[in-house]
Amino acid sequence: MSSSNRTGPSTLTFILTGIPGLPMSSYWMALPLCCLYLLMLLGNCSLLWMIKTDHNLHTPMYYFLFMLSVADLGLSLSTLPTMLAIFWFESTSLCFDACIVQMYFIHCFSAIESGVLVGMAFDRFVAICYPLRYTSVLTSSLIMKAGGAIFMRGICVVIPVAVLIQKMPFCRSHVLSHSFCLHQDMLRLVCGDVRVNSFYGLTAVILTKGLDSLAILLSYMMIIKAILSIVSQEARAKAFNTCISHICAVLIFYVPLIGLSIIHRFQKHLPPLTHTLLADAYLLVPPVLNPLVYSWKTKQIRRRMLILLCWRGTQQQV
Repeated sequence: MSSSNRTGPSTLTFILTGIPGLPMSSYWMALPLCCLYLLMLLGNCSLLWMIKTDHNLHTPMYYFLFMLSVADLGLSLSTLPTMLAIFWFESTSLCFDACIVQMYFIHCFSAIESGVLVGMAFDRFVAICYPLRYTSVLTSSLIMKAGGAIFMRGICVVIPVAVLIQKMPFCRSHVLSHSFCLHQDMLRLVCGDVRVNSFYGLTAVILTKGLDSLAILLSYMMIIKAILSIVSQEARAKAFNTCISHICAVLIFYVPLIGLSIIHRFQKHLPPLTHTLLADAYLLVPPVLNPLVYSWKTKQIRRRMLILLCWRGTQQQV
């Protein structure tokens, strides 16, 4: 292809896509999106506030939950500008640099959330398999180091992805498949050799979400083995009940992620609506549902939430 058809990064503008089949100015779609984002902000900020202010919640399990809420907030806020711009203001164009920044933060916080889920799986493993050593193994120092390592891994592993794609020429259609920028979606518009980008992108996924999912699976295999060795049925149910919230969080995060990855690589002939809905579910559903799941299944958080709601009601009456 001639160089005249190639677009340099300095002049490149991507066109984002809303939901296929819907008009761009669709307020009945924008309003639910706003409600989802408000629910996400309220739920995660409430969790962060409760864990920070209640010293009874200063335990390893809630420290990891604090990190999960931070990752959820980062993931949702990364998509917020373009999602609302499309459905409220019909603004679909996004310059190359802004698209790179958004892509970086989406994949960065996604890798961080995956790492936090591994930390939470390890927390449940120690609590059930070695309950007497729980406080001596999961010390505050270890949690801080693990949290730092999780965040640094997410930050560093995505940097080469952003650097590599900045060097690529774009000469095909500049229309993206989603309402935000994803690496695999941008990569399909490149007209040069994408083998290095594709290989590193796949390697990054394997080193983060691939290894993380195996670590979570291994943890639960040992947890199930430990639970089955408990004689008392009541004790078994109690031990398993402490894992339900984490299992829900893992399924909420990994099921849309795996589905989206399979579709992007092997099922490209499917309707565009399928790609869009899975991508939206992958980025919007976990940040909204995680606070609800943990508020519903965790007695301490549920009690604090009720106290907070009652206090707000009293203040409004006054």
